[in-house]
Amino acid sequence: MNVAAAIRQATERLSETSDTARLDAELLMAQALRVSRSEMLLRHQEASVPADFELMIARRARHEPVAYIIERAEFYGRDFYVNASVLIPRSDSETIIEAALELAPREGRALDMGTGSGALLLTLLVERAGIEGVGIDSSMDALQVAALNARRLGIGNRARMLKRNWHEPRWADDLGRFEIILCNPPYVEESADLSPDVRQFEPTAALFAGTEGLDDYQMIVPQLPDLLTDDGVAILEIGYQQGENVSEISRSAGFEAEVRLDLGGRSRGLILKR
Repeated sequence: MNVAAAIRQATERLSETSDTARLDAELLMAQALRVSRSEMLLRHQEASVPADFELMIARRARHEPVAYIIERAEFYGRDFYVNASVLIPRSDSETIIEAALELAPREGRALDMGTGSGALLLTLLVERAGIEGVGIDSSMDALQVAALNARRLGIGNRARMLKRNWHEPRWADDLGRFEIILCNPPYVEESADLSPDVRQFEPTAALFAGTEGLDDYQMIVPQLPDLLTDDGVAILEIGYQQGENVSEISRSAGFEAEVRLDLGGRSRGLILKR
């Protein structure tokens, strides 16, 4: 069987578990061939099928996300290494980057709370050469992923990754203040109806935040005034139905709150200023 036939067969198999079966099959075949998807489509249709392609398809058929299988996810035009210890970066989160690039100074310090793969912080640092950053996470495995991505992007000297937990007392005592803070905290309600791809494979500690999805905002937002410079700004990712609730938490902490919409027109970011 050649590549073209194997992709057709895999697409049929994956159609029961994926809404993007054809794309999934193409990405997995490209990974098996160790070439780009475009090169695979243009030049390798008649090639023999690598032995590990079937193993990849079997993993995807069990709902494992493609990004974890190929250990790569694209964010803001760049590839980031990912594994099951971090959430997969999503295009909706690029709303946070767009706001950060609009509001961040040319020089200064940035903090990324719950950095995961580092996608938010490292994208900002690549786009703003005068900013130095700190990424914190409660997971050492996640911090290793973020540090690897920083090195791959050539900015390891401008990005410190620290194991911290904002639920613990005095976690930020030695961090100082920041011109910009980014945060994509857990914000999913525990009862949310999630796809098996997410619920079974992505790290639950980075997803769920109590019955209303607000627990981490209630912990984080009151601490932000002590972390921001006087004219600093914080940008939080929020669930599409959480704009008003998180805005109210923020106003109670002395902030002005502005909701930003993602490309689908849904609430996705919240900008906090004093």
